[in-house]
Amino acid sequence: MLGGPFRQPESGQLGAHRRSLVASGRFPHGREPTQPRVGEDGVVVDASLRGKLLIATPPLEDENFDRSVVLMLEHSDDGALGVILNRPTINDVEEMLEAWAPYTAQPKVLFHGGPVEPGAVIGLARMGSTEASDDWAPVVDRLGTIDLRREPDALAPGVEVLRLFVGYAGWAGGQLESELSLGAWIVADAHPDDAFVDDPTELWRTVLGRQRGRTSWLATYPDDPELN
Repeated sequence: MLGGPFRQPESGQLGAHRRSLVASGRFPHGREPTQPRVGEDGVVVDASLRGKLLIATPPLEDENFDRSVVLMLEHSDDGALGVILNRPTINDVEEMLEAWAPYTAQPKVLFHGGPVEPGAVIGLARMGSTEASDDWAPVVDRLGTIDLRREPDALAPGVEVLRLFVGYAGWAGGQLESELSLGAWIVADAHPDDAFVDDPTELWRTVLGRQRGRTSWLATYPDDPELN
C-alpha cells in the first residue's frame, strides 16, 4: 500500500524518528538534504528527497493519497516520511491545541498528514531564521518541524506561521523508490508557502500547473475521467 506503516526495527534510525515524533510532535535533524538526480521521466535516480514535494499522479486508487501533495520530512536508505499538505479536517486547532491557534495559518484546522501514527501531531512551522535549535529542525530553508511541547512564546527567533498535521505518510526502505519507478509520484521543488495556502484543496492542481512540459497538463485532469 502506498505510504504504508514502517516495518523497520525500533532501534533503527527511523524507529528513533517515530519515538521522537510521538513524544514531541517534531523530528530530529536527520541527514542534511541533498539535491536528487532526476531522469527525463521524472523518476528519482538517487539521493534524499528531504524537502521535496511528492505529487500523486492520477488516477491513484489509494484513497489516502489520491491527488495528494506530500512534503518529505525525511528520506534515507532506511525509509521515508512526510506529511500530506492538502487534507484539511473539520477539527479546529483552537479546540485541540489552543496555545498554537494564533500562529496557525488559515484555515485554522488540523490537517490529515497521513495514515501512520494517527495519534501523533506534527507541527510544521516557518521561522524567522534558518538556524536549527533544540525546538525546531529545518527541512528546507526556514520551513521545518517544531517541538509542540514548548510554549510558543519560548521559541526564538519565533514562529511566523504554523500548520498542524495529525499522522504522517511513511515508507519502508526501498518502498518509495519502487513507487517512483512505477510512476506513482512526481517529484517537485517546494515553494515557501505551499504548506500554508489558504485553499489547500487546490494545491494539487497549483503545484502541477507550475511544472514544465507535459507534466503541467495533468493539472487539468478531470475529477471524474469517465465524464470527460
